[in-house]
Amino acid sequence: MRNKFLLIGALLASFSVQAQESELSVKLNQAIKSEIRTEAEVERDRNRRPLQTLEFFGITPEMKVLELIPGGGWYTKLLAPVLREKGELYVAIGTSRVKDNLLDMPDLDKIKVLEPEFEVTDGEDNLRTINTFSLGETGFDAVLTFRNMHNFDAAGRKNINDAVFQSLKTGGLYGIVDHTRRHMEPITKENRRRVDPVTIIKELLDAGFVFEGYSDLHHKPDDELRYEVGRKSVTGNTDRLTFLFKKP
Repeated sequence: MRNKFLLIGALLASFSVQAQESELSVKLNQAIKSEIRTEAEVERDRNRRPLQTLEFFGITPEMKVLELIPGGGWYTKLLAPVLREKGELYVAIGTSRVKDNLLDMPDLDKIKVLEPEFEVTDGEDNLRTINTFSLGETGFDAVLTFRNMHNFDAAGRKNINDAVFQSLKTGGLYGIVDHTRRHMEPITKENRRRVDPVTIIKELLDAGFVFEGYSDLHHKPDDELRYEVGRKSVTGNTDRLTFLFKKP
């Protein structure tokens, strides 16, 4: 009898997880079909694979999530509707286009914009750097950043990682997607907007994170890792690392 109850409990737990995953899928698919998305944004769905990516990062609709450096808001337009009812979406750093263009749109009205004090300046290797800063908010379940770390030098990445670590709750998740550079290859004009995957892992471990895993969702075997990511022959077909870390 006891074994029967244990089996029933396990099945109920399994159904609960499936329902949670289904809720993410339903909400995200609704956001994907939203009229606020442009044709250019929709065209990138196949390449960026948002549902699979957010599932890998463990995102669920009740989470408190921070998107770092949202740019034009491609992911913001998907995350905000998913988190609108039960969770919270914050954005920070490089938020001008979100503030100017998105906050009045349907389903995006609950986005919270953080405005930490920081300065972005010229860094090493023709990259940018950012000074030590605090995000000014804590208790995040997850922090996500998509194709941004390559813009910063090592010192700038360290300051970002430290700020993220302080902002996450214990057990909080840190998801990173970025363009891949060949391991230990010197920085050149062609590869400077790519990052060495091993270097990224080491930097996050040094910041105190635990490496949870990686995904091959954005692996592109025909990207030779040789050319600038903005080249016509490469854009949309770059090999991208997809890493997940946790604050212990």
